[in-house]
Amino acid sequence: MKQSGVTPWWKALRIRPEVLDASGSIADVQMSLYHAVYGTGDQRPQYADASYYGEITHPTGALTDLLARIAIRLGGGNDYTKVPALLRLDQGMGGGKSHACIGAYHLAAAPLSLAKTDVGKAVLRHAESILNRPLPKNLDNPHVVVLPCDNMTPGATVVEHDGPTKSLYERFLWRLFDGDYSRYATYREHFSNVSKISEAIRSLDRPVLIIVDEIMNYFGNGLDGVGDEALTAQDQAFMRALLDAVTKTPHTAMLAVMIASDKDSISLSPEGQSRRLDLERLLERNGKPVGAHENDDFAAILRRRLFTQPPAKEVVDATVREFKEAMDNGPWKNKVYDGLHAPWTVNFAEEVSRTYPFHPQLMHMAEHEWANRTGFQKVRSTIKVFAATVYALQQRGKAHSWVPLLIGPGDLPLSNTQVRESIIGSGLISDTKTQNNYRSLAQNDIVGVRDASGTARLLDVNRGTDDRALWHHSNPRAAERAATAIFLTSIVSGRSQGRRGATDAEVKAATAVPDPAYMFADADAVLKDLTDPDTGLVSIEVTPGQKGQQPRYFLSTEQTLLMLQRAMRDTITDAERDTVIAEFAEHLTDTGPFDRKLFVRASTDGLSARDVLAGAGIDDARVSRLVVLDPAQFTLRNGADRATREAVQAAVGLGAEKLPARWASSAVFAVANTQQRHAARRLATAYLAAERVLGVQETQDDADMKAKAITERNDAKRNLETTIKRAFQHILFLAQPDDDTTRGVDEVTFDDKTETALHGTIVWKALVEKGKAFDQGTFSAKALLHNLRENDYGRPLDELRDSFWNTPRLPLLHGGQSDLRQALFDAVRAGLLRIVDGEGDEVAVTGVSEINLSSQRLRLGKPMAPTSDDDAQPGPADSTPEPGPVPGTESGGQTSPGEPEDGPISLQEKQIAFSVTQSMLNNTGNAEDLSQLFRQLYDIIDRGDVSFLQASFQMVVNVQSADGLAERIRELGSPVHVRDL
Repeated sequence: MKQSGVTPWWKALRIRPEVLDASGSIADVQMSLYHAVYGTGDQRPQYADASYYGEITHPTGALTDLLARIAIRLGGGNDYTKVPALLRLDQGMGGGKSHACIGAYHLAAAPLSLAKTDVGKAVLRHAESILNRPLPKNLDNPHVVVLPCDNMTPGATVVEHDGPTKSLYERFLWRLFDGDYSRYATYREHFSNVSKISEAIRSLDRPVLIIVDEIMNYFGNGLDGVGDEALTAQDQAFMRALLDAVTKTPHTAMLAVMIASDKDSISLSPEGQSRRLDLERLLERNGKPVGAHENDDFAAILRRRLFTQPPAKEVVDATVREFKEAMDNGPWKNKVYDGLHAPWTVNFAEEVSRTYPFHPQLMHMAEHEWANRTGFQKVRSTIKVFAATVYALQQRGKAHSWVPLLIGPGDLPLSNTQVRESIIGSGLISDTKTQNNYRSLAQNDIVGVRDASGTARLLDVNRGTDDRALWHHSNPRAAERAATAIFLTSIVSGRSQGRRGATDAEVKAATAVPDPAYMFADADAVLKDLTDPDTGLVSIEVTPGQKGQQPRYFLSTEQTLLMLQRAMRDTITDAERDTVIAEFAEHLTDTGPFDRKLFVRASTDGLSARDVLAGAGIDDARVSRLVVLDPAQFTLRNGADRATREAVQAAVGLGAEKLPARWASSAVFAVANTQQRHAARRLATAYLAAERVLGVQETQDDADMKAKAITERNDAKRNLETTIKRAFQHILFLAQPDDDTTRGVDEVTFDDKTETALHGTIVWKALVEKGKAFDQGTFSAKALLHNLRENDYGRPLDELRDSFWNTPRLPLLHGGQSDLRQALFDAVRAGLLRIVDGEGDEVAVTGVSEINLSSQRLRLGKPMAPTSDDDAQPGPADSTPEPGPVPGTESGGQTSPGEPEDGPISLQEKQIAFSVTQSMLNNTGNAEDLSQLFRQLYDIIDRGDVSFLQASFQMVVNVQSADGLAERIRELGSPVHVRDL
């Protein structure tokens, strides 16, 4: 056995006193802004002191940037405008929000004390790098207003904090003015007045930081429980005004905590949900979302929270040398470490320096697998697990028991109740039943609570009695370490690509020690013992390696199909979920009358919505396009659509950041609804989970379970397709009803559940109703003339053709160029138009194919005036029909290619456009007048005096009349929408 001379980590590092005092259980790992600010006596935590906070806080990049921006806003002088006033923390539980809020509080309340700590120094350095000058260390003596909404009951104030106040605004004022009643009374009535709130803040004549923690605890169910409508209205109005006021007030910063709706499990009433959406919209408009840390910060955060000082470089280097000899040579390298395909194996020395005393294999698992699990509270859960682990292992070391040189995934002592319960309760296991199953499995199959029982533990104990195991003293818990590593990979169920459990290489690496006596063959023997059908682990399942894949090991609790699906659901990443929605949407898109469909994928590189559209190749000549936008980045409604609207506006050549777009008029954008996207995302996760369940060995080996899994996968797919279709409720397009109106982006929303913007034919019908497109067979010679302007005569035919794709006042053509060519030919044959050459001489046209729409020589000419006195003499106003919007459908008098055949027809027509909006309730006069109008219109149609008719009616009628009227309209072949009121 090799005797290592390396100083062990539990001697090289000093565990923080508070961790030792709590026997590995950090009581204040879940920080509280309320207790940090208002706590007294034993309710005042250590981190309420700025210096202690600085000791235990690692200056992560995200936290440093957040606090530096606040510092600039408060103490940056005239440069305060270089950073946003309103910052929002929207991470889920355990994402470091409270820690960041307390840091912001100390930054403003005790800037000189915090400036002496590592985090304070980092903040000031970063602020200086932004401004190119230092900030005053006291930040101009700011005042802090803290509203910890998770410790505030609406309408029930705490006198020592809030005096005589009741509403949230009054509490804000009382804390702003430090209980100065006269100043409080001056502004008390102005709860919704943005300018007055700003004036109140400025009246302090010093910088002000406002921290509002856990907003929805107050505005969600909190306000519902009070039942005071006046208070609710006042509080909501105040928060709206405050979010506006802070952006308009110099040297004022606000840090708001409101978990994003897709990360928040809180259940809200409809009223509470409405308030959330209102606040979400305001925070998105006025604020900037920020984070407190990244997953890669875990190692540094843990070291700062658990130990009083970093390790000595010589200790780390010596530890690395111990491991490297085996890692770089022989079967351990070829069959284990090379098979891990993990980045830490390449940069082992650098990674150990970063993660010490934890093995990079364990830290990689925490950072890249645990942290991405739904329910796992990231830093908070990790600290609990690792604090309990280092304490338990240190106690073993002091008792002269074996302790690993680096704490790997097999070294979390499951015999220790604190460690075991920290893992099981961390959020890695999603439901209570599975937690109980794995708790029992750990005690029975791995190691018991007294460290003297459990299958794996007994395998090690029995091996100690065999003198042939020369490595036993340097690796006395090899089987327990292997089983623990499998346990940790089993509780996260689906890992990379939905696979379960640990690979052969991962398990063997978890058992490794820097002792040449423990060879690769010994690791094989340990695994063989664990998988022995008679004496090994009862719960272990082995998936044999196939086609070059390694065997995998999984600890099963005999999960049902439902439990498997729940476990797999937690493995689905946001990117995977959004990708499958995009793939389904693209597949479900039907072009219909459009010439082309184009699916625009969301950016995976952080590009803005505008930049994504700029590079999507949307502008396509003489092609009608149905452009489907990826819901991952583009949605409408629910107050979260500004980026989408501005991007589409730019794509059609409008707005301050418009893009070059010549053919914008012929592009129609299909966009998903924000609310419906939430539903689609839930179902996409369910579908992917169902797919992955089908791929696990447990399902494949059970015929009944497999059949049920296939059925549920098919149902999930069908439900997802239906929901994605429904999600695409909106279309956007460039519109200009006539020459007198400004170009703008128009919108159609499909309220009928059977309609979707992914169906080209449905979209086209909607455009017809809006006058943006012609229906099939309705673009006749008459329709062409109605859309011509005086300056169209004399234009080359290629310019006339292009105008139907690039001029927003002209509707889209169902048949494209063939429709235009036919309409021109019919008009020429009917004597309504002429085709002339560049000199104005008429060109004979005897067939449709002779209309060359690509010609620059051929031009559009007016018809010849009649030469006989007996012929009708149209007046100047009648020589060309009055231009106007193109009808979507024609009723009566539709011109066919065969009429007329007897020369030019009379052009004595006028276009009449009118709108009527009347209330019929208790107004018989209106009803009679409107009846007379429609009778006259009936007589005109009946006489055949109408050649075109475009009409859109919207009326409220009784139920009996509505059904009959709708049926009659359908018989005419026109679309009708009926909605219950």
